Amino acid sequence: MPNATPALAGNLSRILPRMMRRDPHEPHRAATPLELFFDLVFVVAVAAAGKALFSFEGEGNFGVGLLGFAMSFIAIWWAWMNFTWFANSYGTDDWYYRVLTVVQMAGALVFAAGVPGIANPDNPDFTLGVLGYVLMRIAMIAQWLRAAYSDPEGRKTALAYALGIAVVQVYWVCYLFLIPNELKLGMFWLGMILEISVPVIAERFKTTPWHRHHITERYGLFTIIVLGESVLASTNAVVEAAAEAQKAPELLDNLILVASTGFVIVACLWWIYFALPQHELITNLRTGLFWGYGRYFVFGAAAAVSAGIEVALAVETHKATLESAAAAAALCIPVAVFVFFVWLLIVRPQCTTATNLVMPGAAVLIALSVFAPYSLQITAGILVLLVVLLTVHTVPKRTKHLV
Repeated sequence: MPNATPALAGNLSRILPRMMRRDPHEPHRAATPLELFFDLVFVVAVAAAGKALFSFEGEGNFGVGLLGFAMSFIAIWWAWMNFTWFANSYGTDDWYYRVLTVVQMAGALVFAAGVPGIANPDNPDFTLGVLGYVLMRIAMIAQWLRAAYSDPEGRKTALAYALGIAVVQVYWVCYLFLIPNELKLGMFWLGMILEISVPVIAERFKTTPWHRHHITERYGLFTIIVLGESVLASTNAVVEAAAEAQKAPELLDNLILVASTGFVIVACLWWIYFALPQHELITNLRTGLFWGYGRYFVFGAAAAVSAGIEVALAVETHKATLESAAAAAALCIPVAVFVFFVWLLIVRPQCTTATNLVMPGAAVLIALSVFAPYSLQITAGILVLLVVLLTVHTVPKRTKHLV
């Protein structure tokens, strides 16, 4: 009997190997196939949010559409970001880790099915969205509990994460079944504030180790995926529009112009995002939170670009009847938000004073271009000039703290 406990521990270790913390200075670390598969599943949820936004914007319901998009996208972003940072510190890629990651993917698909309900604040239905989200987060709790069991040095932090996430999931279950519909909107944002607060509290026990090159690569890959949604959306819209153009050939020239302009815009956004290195910007907990949390606006704006391109093409084919400024705003405003937050988070700490004056000014000009003729082409031209500036005329200076 005295040997029962060690024997049990030995059997448990064979069945469930310890989850060792990753070396934050591990050379040649790159995204794993599992992480790439995880991103691919989340693309479904991003696409659902973009489709819902397009349906509202195409009808001129910008306020409702943007509010619903902000609500659905923040949940997508937060679940993705939590897994990404955890995998950066504890990603073991063994059978248990893979099973829990697949459970999170299943939750993401359930959540994607519930996005249309979340994205309609006028008539909300949070059932599938909350169920899918809680499923993702329960799997995350199990990951943190394993980390607490395996890593004595980081145990307090891991347990704080597990407990914090569990408490908030109880909130979401109560939110689904106990909160009346007229209060759900405000209580939703309270729940997200609680979610966002968990890392701020947990990391104060002991900061988890970060592999800065790996985390910036993961964020870059997700940016590419989200921008890829814009390419896919514009391609599908052009295919449909081309069929319409056969009935009305006079539309073809404008469709080609909008489609090519949309592609130039997306290509420039990609170029601007990757113009400067980012890994040296994450120096401590404060800069890590600022850098990571700010990506909500970068990812959200990039995802909204796809809806803006579809709106522009729908207006050209007379499937949507919007004022020219409103139609242009659907694309130009997300582009302006993207440019501003890329400047704030990536470019500002590294570049010259001149660049730090020009780039936010360019974001303002892009936003104002919605009132000018050929708004999309003006936006594309400004972006091309920014690409030239960041590629040729920018002299990076020594990185300083973000905040």
